[in-house]
Amino acid sequence: MSQELKWLHEPAPVPDEAARRAAIAHQAQLIKPPGALGRLETLAVDFAGYQGRAQPQLNHLAVRVFGADHGIAQRGTSRFPQAVTSVMLRMFCEGGAAINVLSREHDANFAAINLGCVVPAQHPDLIDELIAPSTADFSRESAMTESQLQRALLAGQRQAVECDCFVGGDMGIGNTASAAAMFAALFTLDVADITGRGTGIDDAALKHKIELIESALELHREALHSPLEILRTLGGFEIAALTGAFIASAQRGTPVLVDGFMATAAAAIAVAVNPSVKPWLLFAHQSDESGHLLALECLGVKPLLSLNMRLGEGTGAVLAVSVIKQALALHNSMFTFSEAGIPVED
Repeated sequence: MSQELKWLHEPAPVPDEAARRAAIAHQAQLIKPPGALGRLETLAVDFAGYQGRAQPQLNHLAVRVFGADHGIAQRGTSRFPQAVTSVMLRMFCEGGAAINVLSREHDANFAAINLGCVVPAQHPDLIDELIAPSTADFSRESAMTESQLQRALLAGQRQAVECDCFVGGDMGIGNTASAAAMFAALFTLDVADITGRGTGIDDAALKHKIELIESALELHREALHSPLEILRTLGGFEIAALTGAFIASAQRGTPVLVDGFMATAAAAIAVAVNPSVKPWLLFAHQSDESGHLLALECLGVKPLLSLNMRLGEGTGAVLAVSVIKQALALHNSMFTFSEAGIPVED
């Protein structure tokens, strides 16, 4: 392991157990049957542990969208040309994309980061972390060099800003092929089970996509011996940046809302590299990408929402912020039995 990557293995703090117990005790006093609010109750307890206080708040949200192109897209794995990546990065900076609309609802600290597009992406507000115009075609060679992987991970680390909750989004034509290949390698899955239609490709293109991933896994079989090598060999710059951002956020004691298929691939690598990160990850939604449920099951996690979304950008994660805010409002503002003058039997 190179010196540049040692930070990835530094342990994240453990959520505050005393604050969790205090939050559980507070929940038991609220004017409702025990457990009646279901997952909303456990969300409040989780955030109490994250923040070290029995009555947590979610006031400061950070949203970062990482964009990059993928060499595998040149093999016909997407309906859309790679020029779309740079166009969307510009749209994020101009405020017109879905993630911008949702982020404004929470007055989020928002930024878009360019890691490398085939068509150069330019905007005064775009954060430049340019590595290369795209990754290499992983069906023919490793997607990244060691140096490129390090730079992408560090680009993500730099975006782990101070906040109450971090959301990382993705943009990159061809990235569902990378994520599917990573899941197949990491969890030893059948490629056909984890690979979906991405931008809506037809049956013939899906068959071609599966065959490309299968041949890539065979080509790189000897290299797929560690999570970081899986990321380097099959991943994308934006997926690596998300991995770095998730690990760095957890290390500073910031909870992360994980979005859809690509973000979950980054989270899976983050947990495999540094298991202490996992308590800080909340999985926001089940994507409509066909392999996402299988990936979530492999990680042993349950998403908060299921809305048949597959846009990426971090949109499903920011939608889940609204649910968390309501969970914390209920936890903090409902009357207790004592306040309501309701006697409770011992």
